Formats: sequence, C-alpha cells, structure tokens
Amino acid sequence: MAKPVHILNGPNLNLLGTREPEIYGSATLADIESACREHAQGLGLEIVFRQSNHEGELVDWIQAAGREADALVFNPAAYGHTSVALHDALKAVDLPVVEVHLSQPAAREAFRAHSYVSLAASGTISGFGADSYILGLEAAARLIASRRAGR
Repeated sequence: MAKPVHILNGPNLNLLGTREPEIYGSATLADIESACREHAQGLGLEIVFRQSNHEGELVDWIQAAGREADALVFNPAAYGHTSVALHDALKAVDLPVVEVHLSQPAAREAFRAHSYVSLAASGTISGFGADSYILGLEAAARLIASRRAGR
C-alpha cells in the first residue's frame, strides 16, 4: 500500500504572501498546500502538509515521515543553513528527500549558499517560487517509482 508524501515547511513560511513578496512571491502557504494537493492527486499521491517554526518539531516530523511516508519534500527555510539536527534526522531515515526553496539561496546573501539539508537530500529544487513545490512533488514521484522498481 502506498504511503503519502510528507511536505514539511520550516520557520516563517507561515508568513508567505505578506513576507517579502519581492523575494518569496504573493502565494500564501495555504495556496501552496492547495496546489500541492491538486498536483499530488494528478500524480496518484496523497500528501501530508505541515509547517513549524520549531526545529525540534521538524525533527520529530522527519522521524515520523521515516515510518509513515514514501518520500519527503522539505523546505527547511532558514534552518537549512544552520541545522545539523535536521541534517542528522534526514540521514537517519530511509527516504528520498527533495529539498525545495522558493527563492534561489545561492543568489542571495553568502550565508545562504550552504545548506546542511542539501547534504542529506536526494536533490534540491530552488528559485521557481511556488512552482518549486510542484517540481519537488514531481521529483518525489519519480524517486518513489525508481525505488519501487529497485533502481
């Protein structure tokens, strides 16, 4: 039986739509969730969509995804640049992980060029605004299919 794809969102993403729209766009997190649900349905996937401003809660959700999900799409937001704990949690679960970012971190402040999450992810999609999530779901679906085919 297929398990859902967990889509996890880090700090301040609950402010999308009003927070620096020139960088992050005008879509709210609810808009992104709705688009993800619709696209996932077209891919034959179920999703679990969550957001937290708390690093430990994200660690707990990553660990739960290891038991409950077929893949993880993860926008760690600022924690991607700072959290060894998220890196370690991702390394501890046997899941395909697609890191997503609305903006292009490498084109911004120098401190955003490094991601601890990238070191543990199957791949990273960034710079496509809300479409980064849709592309992340597409990548997750392909990784799930490859895993099931034993590739």
